[in-house]
Amino acid sequence: MKILVADSVSEKAVDILREQEGWDVVFLPKKMGANLAEEIVDADALIVRSATKATAALLAKAERLRVIGRAGTGVDNVDLDAATQKGVVVMNTPGGNAVSVAEHTLALLLALARRVSQADASMKAGRWDKKTLEGIELRGKTLGLIGLGQIGSDVARLAKAFEMQVIAYDPYVSSIVAGELDVKLASIEEVFKSAHFISLHCSATPETRHLVNSKNLAQAQSGLRIVNCARGELVNEVDLLAALESGLVAGAALDVFEVEPPKDSKLVAHPNVIATPHIAGSTEEAQEIVGIRIAEQIRDFLTTGTARNAVNMPAVSPDHYKKLEPYIQLGEKLGAFLAQLAGERIREVRISYDGGLAELNTHLVKNAVLKGVLTPALSEQVNLINAGALAQKRGVEVGELRSARRANFSNSLGIGIFTEGESATGVGMVGVRGTLRILGLNDIDIEAPLRGVIIFIRNQDVPGVIGRVGTILGNRNINIATFTLGRNSQTQQAIALVNVDNHVPDEVLQEIRTIPAVTVAQVVEV
Repeated sequence: MKILVADSVSEKAVDILREQEGWDVVFLPKKMGANLAEEIVDADALIVRSATKATAALLAKAERLRVIGRAGTGVDNVDLDAATQKGVVVMNTPGGNAVSVAEHTLALLLALARRVSQADASMKAGRWDKKTLEGIELRGKTLGLIGLGQIGSDVARLAKAFEMQVIAYDPYVSSIVAGELDVKLASIEEVFKSAHFISLHCSATPETRHLVNSKNLAQAQSGLRIVNCARGELVNEVDLLAALESGLVAGAALDVFEVEPPKDSKLVAHPNVIATPHIAGSTEEAQEIVGIRIAEQIRDFLTTGTARNAVNMPAVSPDHYKKLEPYIQLGEKLGAFLAQLAGERIREVRISYDGGLAELNTHLVKNAVLKGVLTPALSEQVNLINAGALAQKRGVEVGELRSARRANFSNSLGIGIFTEGESATGVGMVGVRGTLRILGLNDIDIEAPLRGVIIFIRNQDVPGVIGRVGTILGNRNINIATFTLGRNSQTQQAIALVNVDNHVPDEVLQEIRTIPAVTVAQVVEV
């Protein structure tokens, strides 16, 4: 197992990885002459901070990569679409640097209020501009927070110590949570109209891009001061510069920018702007925390399959994964079994979860089904991460149904595969000691083991078929492990699932097909 650490992280984090027997941990910052593009070819895991860009081109070189860990919150430097298509889990460490970012935010608020940077520059220039550098107090001022997650909440608590009034815009936070923080929830318009200071703490999305723009700034009271320690994309830098030059905005403190490092120096060079180089989360304590957390997450994923803080798949706790694991196996094998019966040009996959299984988070089970269905048809690698994306890309419609009471068997999984020609449906369950079993096929009850080499036979329900099949297999020295039958009395049709211990040559299948009552004879491997 090769773990590639591309950026500087805590030595304790590296030690956590090196403690795993048989793991080769490559720490690029300390490897002379190391080349990321060469090292990633055979890497199983990649750990980055913000410096390394995990682009689609870089990921294309990775032949074994299973997981990318971002030691920090933002994953802007990772091409999520490319990672998902390749089946690579992307994890981050939300909240690990929350205290550091919150403290930096308060440092910038104070620096804006007391004009610290201007005073420092004046002193270094040999001036004593005491009269011209009058500041303002934080006490009694209104701080408008855009985003009241962990960092926003920490900023609110710190601001309360300075006797500030705090209002916040966050459509995903309840009034109860805000009330516990003594924060008043407000609309985005109210925040811009009422706040003396605005601090940004939301993620960058199409809805929040350029949230600070000329339209919203036009509602603000003159003298507004803005702090951004979140994402550069939240601010329209052209509009902010215009507001600074007009005097509408008295000052701005920016730790992040749309382009980093910023190419246009006008905003950074403005005398009323304090700029820091994306260091809000860069403290010794925060870097150690996020480094250790991502190392633990990578270790747990590679050893147990547990994915924590994954941004391109639902997070699954160890206990939940333990419950799901046998159904993940069932979904993949039953999906693969039915796909071989259904034929080509799949247009729809329907999945039903019954009994206790219906009450679990079954996203991984769904993707396991799709992995089993798609793997025989696709040349590219299909796994639990990219199966859904690959199905969507190929126009396969996926439907899900849940029922805690509908099934005859508790905790059963049903799958239907519909193609332009043949279709196939089946029900399976996890039996005693984790054995996987088929409970029904194409609306015919039949219970059989779901493993190994299976001969699927469909025939008219007439005497003599079982004996003829047994004779043919015996004459070819093919040992029968189980021979299971199912029948539909209304249609006079029957099916058989014959588990065998040997490979079944094509000529044996051809001989079975010569039995007059047999309409289908096919080998399925799971």
